[in-house]
Amino acid sequence: MPHLYAERRDRLRGRCSAAGLDAALVTSPANVRWLTGSDGARALLLTRDAVLVASSTPPAPPVTSATPAASTAAPRRDSDGGPVAVLLPPGEDPAVLLAARCSGRTLGVEEHHLTVARHRAVTAATGAEQLRDLGPAVEQLRTVKDEEEINHLRVAGEIADQALGELLESILVGRTERHLAMELERRMVDHGADGPAFPVRVGAGEHSGLVAHVPGDRRVEDGEFLTVALGACYRGYRAALTRTFVIGLSPADWQADLHRQVFAAQRAAREALAVGAGCDAADLAALRVLDAAGSGLPADPGAGLGGGVGDGVGLEIGEQPHLGPQEFGKLDNRVPVTVGVGVCIPGRGGVRIEDTLVVRPSEDGGPELLTTTTKELLAL
Repeated sequence: MPHLYAERRDRLRGRCSAAGLDAALVTSPANVRWLTGSDGARALLLTRDAVLVASSTPPAPPVTSATPAASTAAPRRDSDGGPVAVLLPPGEDPAVLLAARCSGRTLGVEEHHLTVARHRAVTAATGAEQLRDLGPAVEQLRTVKDEEEINHLRVAGEIADQALGELLESILVGRTERHLAMELERRMVDHGADGPAFPVRVGAGEHSGLVAHVPGDRRVEDGEFLTVALGACYRGYRAALTRTFVIGLSPADWQADLHRQVFAAQRAAREALAVGAGCDAADLAALRVLDAAGSGLPADPGAGLGGGVGDGVGLEIGEQPHLGPQEFGKLDNRVPVTVGVGVCIPGRGGVRIEDTLVVRPSEDGGPELLTTTTKELLAL
């Protein structure tokens, strides 16, 4: 849908014009993809009347003037009918190549993405007095998703749910965390994923409930928690979920109590997602539940939240907004976010539960859940 990408570029042009910028140099791969639809593009230069993409191959949507002559032609002066390819010579930095075309113009750059060395090279190509920080302008535009983007996220969630469901039907005792993680990544690809949204994390026993545990050679044993965090990437869009199970016939009392408390906190956080709600509302809701849980949790329950219960998702994991303490701003309609709550007791393990949801108004049924694997404490 070329018109969709043209509309996105027009919105960025509006931001640039309001900031007094003549052009924008976009180097973040996710931002270039969002503006062009091409995952092979290397950098993008957006002016008031043209869009140039530096790539080793012509970008999508179809390029109307991707000929050898187009790589040296001046920017097009007609309306934005799609990106013009600037074919990238071997060894050439696409950001420097495009920046060199902005002599005499005020150029906005993504300083948060450029390395120091690359920023120096772009500066040398354009002149330091011409550079301005574009900031997270594109990331802010990406926050609210259209329905096609949400549908891609919905499929990504379904793929992750399906892969996890199949794994739970297999024998888990005696297998290593690393083996289970590799199997989940393979299953997601088998079901149509581009690949994992992030490296799958599996934690057994004392590793369960941890936010960023790297799977190792620890084997799954009876009577312990098993936490699985996975996500699928579908057409570039990424959804995530985390579930905790108990291995054996039935959980111990402390395991059932801990899971019940985390389950309640995560549910409260999900229910706090509403159009117009503060970005700190979900985190505060979870903390209230954990604070009321009592002696079964660590002295500082907030430590189990890792500084926040979630972030926006889309072409990347960890987009805007951040759902954490002291966050400003309010949630908009059609903003997909992750909501995860976890508590880990040192030496014993813990529970973590996470979902991907889309903020929706109450008249549309409230938050839309994209990851539907049961959150009940299953005994496997």
